[in-house]
This record gives sequence, C-alpha cells and structure tokens, in this order.
Amino acid sequence: MQSPLSKKRVFRFAPSPNGLLHLGHALSAILNHDLAAAFGGRFLLRMEDIDPARSRPEFEAAIYRDLAWLGLDWERPVRRQSEHLAFYGEALERLKAMGVLYPGFLSRGEVKARVQVHEAAGGTWPRDPDGAPLYPTEERTFDRDRALAWIAAGRQHAWRLDMDKARALVPQVLEWSEAGAGPQGETGIVTARPERWGDVILSRPDAPASYHVAVVLDDAEQGVTDVVRGQDLFHATAVHRLLQSLLGLPAPVYTHHGLVPGPDGRKLSKSNQDTGIAAYRQKGVSPAGIRALLAGYGFVLH
Repeated sequence: MQSPLSKKRVFRFAPSPNGLLHLGHALSAILNHDLAAAFGGRFLLRMEDIDPARSRPEFEAAIYRDLAWLGLDWERPVRRQSEHLAFYGEALERLKAMGVLYPGFLSRGEVKARVQVHEAAGGTWPRDPDGAPLYPTEERTFDRDRALAWIAAGRQHAWRLDMDKARALVPQVLEWSEAGAGPQGETGIVTARPERWGDVILSRPDAPASYHVAVVLDDAEQGVTDVVRGQDLFHATAVHRLLQSLLGLPAPVYTHHGLVPGPDGRKLSKSNQDTGIAAYRQKGVSPAGIRALLAGYGFVLH
C-alpha cells in the first residue's frame, strides 16, 4: 500500500446537499480545512449529490453559506457528483467485466420478511457493522441470460458486489493506514474486512453509483491524500479499500474522528433535524463560538 505523504497533501470535505449542515459537519469541515492549512496542502469541497431524489439546490446553497460563515475557503470549481455519472458508469462496467457484479432483484421488504421468518424460527441472520441484515446470496448463481431478460422487461434491480468473487481477486490481507481511531480504538495499520458487509449495492436505477463507488473514484480523481471523516464511516473503509484494490486506485491515509453527540447521546443527524449551523448563527453564536463548542466536546482543533 503506497503512502501519499510524499506528495502535497490534499484534504476534502464532501457533504450531501440533502439537508442543513449540523455541528458534526462543522467539525469535519474545520478539521479538513485546518489540517490542509497546517500542512501547506489543499482543501477541496465536493458535493455528493448523486441521489437526485434527495439532493436539492437550496441545501447546496446553504452549505456554501454556512462554510463561508465559518471562515473556511476552498478551491473552485466544486466537484459535483451529478456531473460525473459517465465516469462512475465506466468503472461499474469494468467491475462487470471482471465478473464481480450481479443483479439483485429482492426488495428491502422482501429481505426484511425473509429475515423475520428465519429469526422467528430461532435462526440467526448475519448482519453488517451497522446492524442491517446481509443480502441473501442465491442470486449470485442465477442464470445470467434470465437475469438480463428480467432487466430488459423492466424488473427492478440493483447491481451488487459478489463479495466472495471480489475478495478472491485482491490480496488476502487488505489494510489501510489509520491516523485517527476507530470506535474500538483501532489505529495504525488496520486490517480491512469488507466481507462483513456482504454483497453491497454499487448501483441501482435511482442512483447510478453508490456512495462506495463514487467516493473512491472521486478521491482518486481529485488526488486526495487524506480522508478525514467521522467514526461512523470507519468500517465502511473496508469496502472502499476493496474497491480501490479492484480498480487499481491509490489508498489515502484515513483519519476517523469522534462524533459530536446530540442531547440524548446519539450522533447528530440531518434526518432527526438536529440543530443546524444556520440556527446557531441566528442565535448570535459566532464562528469562534462554534469552535469553542466543539472544543468543549473534547475535539482538538488546529
């Protein structure tokens, strides 16, 4: 695994414009911005707007406004994932040519029902690091002509990674360099275990490339050397390392930081409408006050 530290270091903040930024986003943005400045590197902003159903221009405008108010500056132009769908599609075709993708036709509801029946009978269904049940694997061996005929007929499907085939094509020991720490204190050279995620979705009709695909391609395309993000994405790094290995992409150094807790101790979330940066601004909190709030949670800012 090659180290990017001999090159000029490149950091990025990559929010999704599907809601307002909260204090946890401010932490990631400030850390990336300040580390880039400390190392004489570059700070990039990327819009992860590949999901058209949830991404909205007003949220993108709010992101620019909030980050500028925090005193952060970034290189232009901003990379927007929605403008690079063909780029992701080419990588997916390469993976199909490797034989590591297959169409999965089961809906979430069908998988949920199957899991419920299995567990009601006393069985244990394997789950990923986030607690979601793994996708059944029998479709890996479906007749390909029949599957393609179903797709041509308009049957809903998602392209999934055959984890066993993919894992067989890469080094048996996958690792990444962790400059931060995982949820259990993992640091240094971390062994990646992508098989814990099962056959992850890499593409579906309403989102032509999954987060996993787009993020590794974008990081490589933009020359990102340092990925600084929350611990909630620590385990997903294993999938990213697998895709980087399959596609011949460089591996950044990863730094996973702690999460800003909400009032009840859970992590902050847009979906829960946690207090946004704009709300702090409207209450009269200054950018220095935001940094003080984060420092009060124990985060060390540069």
